[in-house]
Amino acid sequence: MKKLLIPFTLLFFLIISACGNESTGNENKSTTEDKGKSETITYQSENGPIEVPADPQRVVVLSSFAGNVMALDVNLVGVDSWSKMNPRFDGTLKDVEEVSDESLEKIIELEPDLIIGLSTIKNIDKLNEIAPTVTYTYGKVDYLTQHLEIGKLLNKEEEAQAWVDDFKKRAHAAGEDIKAKIGADSTVSVIENFDKQLYVYGDNWGRGTEILYQEMKLPMPKKVKETALKDGYYALSLEVLPEFAGDYVIFSKDKDTDNSFQETDTYKNIPAVKNNQVFEVNMKEFYFNDPITLDFQLDFFIDSFLGN
Repeated sequence: MKKLLIPFTLLFFLIISACGNESTGNENKSTTEDKGKSETITYQSENGPIEVPADPQRVVVLSSFAGNVMALDVNLVGVDSWSKMNPRFDGTLKDVEEVSDESLEKIIELEPDLIIGLSTIKNIDKLNEIAPTVTYTYGKVDYLTQHLEIGKLLNKEEEAQAWVDDFKKRAHAAGEDIKAKIGADSTVSVIENFDKQLYVYGDNWGRGTEILYQEMKLPMPKKVKETALKDGYYALSLEVLPEFAGDYVIFSKDKDTDNSFQETDTYKNIPAVKNNQVFEVNMKEFYFNDPITLDFQLDFFIDSFLGN
């Protein structure tokens, strides 16, 4: 009888073991499948849903958004020329390739897993063959919503939202302090000398305009509101510059261009100039409205207006 029990016991053990192995195999298969599914997410872009990496490792930015990607600690392998020349980005972008929407071969060599740019870039179809390509129309959403969209794209929406909430609090508080010091009715204008042409800016064209006008609610001169608010910028001549200059002026200055207009009587007689209320900034590091640039702009305004 004992001899008969042994084969039965052994057979029972083998059956149980086989079932266990099959179960484990199925569990591993399920885990692998789940992992495979988690490797991509569906991002709702302005052009429709697109599958993108859940954890992108090699991102190429062809316009505007390098700072947004950097602020969310995502690796860049290629960026546009404007980002590359930004002194604020030097440390991070030192070894990152400069690319454009036409340098397709170079982009292929970089093996990106995600490409980001403005809706105006060329070769979108060809870029999509290299990697999922997501574009944004500038100004379609406000600048903070834009960062949230980049956060969603990179699967880092929570981090993006946390920065936005904190930034709005800091900017609002600084605005209250600035208005208390200079007067709530004091006007501020933002001008730039780019490619031998003077420009004045509205409330959504980088260069700190979003902070000054949207967050701090500082008033812009009437002439600026009439001409630059709709399109975001307005080209003007030196002769009419005094009409656009506020009580305070932020001058986004390119030191590599001709700024001799500052030596003219027309410029020197502007009240803001005479009252030492023109704050000059480096155009190349003040140009964008990403979190890295915005934090820098906010600190600059606090130092300039409040003397901290």
